[in-house]
Amino acid sequence: MAIPLLKPMVRGRTGIRRRTGLAAAATAVVLAAAPVAAAPVASAQTRPLVAPQAPPLAPHRCGTHDALRRSVHHLVTHDRIAGAAVLVDDAVGDVRCARWSVTDGVADLRTGRPMNTTDRLRIGSVTKTFTATVVLQLAAERRLSLDTPVERYLPGLIRGSGYDGRRITVRQILRHTSGLPDYLDAPAWEHPERLRYRHFEPREIVAQALRLPHPKQSWHYATTNYVIAGLIVQAVTGHSPETEITRRIIAPLGLHDTYWPGDDPRLQGPHSHSYFTADDGRRTDGTSWNMTFGGTGGALVSTPADLNRFATALFGGRLLPAAQLAQMRRTVAADPDRLWPGARYGLGLISSPLSCGGTWWGHAGTVPGGHRALVAVGPGGRSVAVALNEIPATLRAELDFLDVVDKALCERGTSERTPL
Repeated sequence: MAIPLLKPMVRGRTGIRRRTGLAAAATAVVLAAAPVAAAPVASAQTRPLVAPQAPPLAPHRCGTHDALRRSVHHLVTHDRIAGAAVLVDDAVGDVRCARWSVTDGVADLRTGRPMNTTDRLRIGSVTKTFTATVVLQLAAERRLSLDTPVERYLPGLIRGSGYDGRRITVRQILRHTSGLPDYLDAPAWEHPERLRYRHFEPREIVAQALRLPHPKQSWHYATTNYVIAGLIVQAVTGHSPETEITRRIIAPLGLHDTYWPGDDPRLQGPHSHSYFTADDGRRTDGTSWNMTFGGTGGALVSTPADLNRFATALFGGRLLPAAQLAQMRRTVAADPDRLWPGARYGLGLISSPLSCGGTWWGHAGTVPGGHRALVAVGPGGRSVAVALNEIPATLRAELDFLDVVDKALCERGTSERTPL
C-alpha cells in the first residue's frame, strides 16, 4: 500500500528496493547530510482551539478525544515518527469546541521544540487537489472540456513509445487513468537525494516519463498526470498554473501560510523540520529540498489550518459549482498497491471508507525529505488535517497513520453534544 506522493519505496536489508506487493507508502531516501541528534519527545496533548471572542470552556467540556490522542501517541512512540500534529474543525456542536488539536513528538529533533499545528510543511500530493480544482473551474467556465484529448491543449507533448495525447483526455489525466507512467519510477529517482537541489522543468519531467514502460494497471497513480494538468492550465489561461492556483484558491480563501516555494529549497516562516532514516539507521534532516520536481503535482507548502480551510471551502461549494464538484467525486477503484484497500480515486480526490460508516474525501501526500500531509472531510462536515515530519517506515506504521485519520473523523467528542 502506498500513500500518494511521490515514489512508493521500502528499505530492505541491502538498501532501497521497490515493493511489488503492498507498498509501504513513502519515498525512502538517503541524503548526504550529518545525522541529527535525538531530543526528548513531547507527550500527546489535546487542546480546544477557541474561536475569537468566544468565552472559553473547561477542557473537559470540549472532550478529551482520548482515542485520537492514544492513536497519535502510538504513531510517535511505537512507530518512531519524530512528530505528529492533527487539527480538527468540527461543523457540529458548540462553536467554542469546534476546533481542536492533538500533537505529539517534536518539530525539531535538534532543539526538542514540540510539534504543533501552526508550523508549515511540504504537503506533497495534496497539491493535486488544488490543481484539479482549477482545471474543473476552467471546465465550468467552458474554457476547456474534460473529455477533450490533451493533444488539443498541448500539441505534440505526449507522443512516442506508444503514448499518444490524441487518445488521452483531460478527465483521464485527473483520474490517473491516462495510462501514463510516473516519472518518479525512472532509474534516476532511485537515489532522489542526488537530485535534491536541481531545478526541473515540467516538459522535461514529462519527457522522462514517456521513456518508461507502460503501466500494467488501468488505474496507475502518476504525478506525471498532474504536471501535465498544470501545463493544460497554462495553455488555456496564458498564465503559469502557480499564478492561477494562487489567484483562484490561495488568495481568495486567505490561505496565508500556503505558497509555492519555486527554486528555494528552504522553508519560509515557522515550520517543522522533516526527517528520514539513512542507511546507517540514523535520522537525517531532509527539510531543505528543491521541489520543482513536484510542481503542480506536489510542490505546495501549507499548514493544517490552511488545508482544513481549503477542504471546507471545496466541499462547501465555494470553489466549484455543484456539477463540477459531483464530477470530482465520481470515482474509480484505486490499485491497493498504490494506495490502500478500499480507496477510490476521483478527479484529484481520494475517497476511503470509515470504521464508523460513510466515507472520507481528501488527499494525502509525502515528499522525499520526510514530510507527510493529509486533509480529509467526513460525512458530517468534520475536517481533519494531519502533519507528520517523518514518513512511516513499515506497513504497520502506515495503517497506524490511517487509524489516526479514522479516529479524528469517527471519535465522538463533547463538541458533538450540547456542552454541560
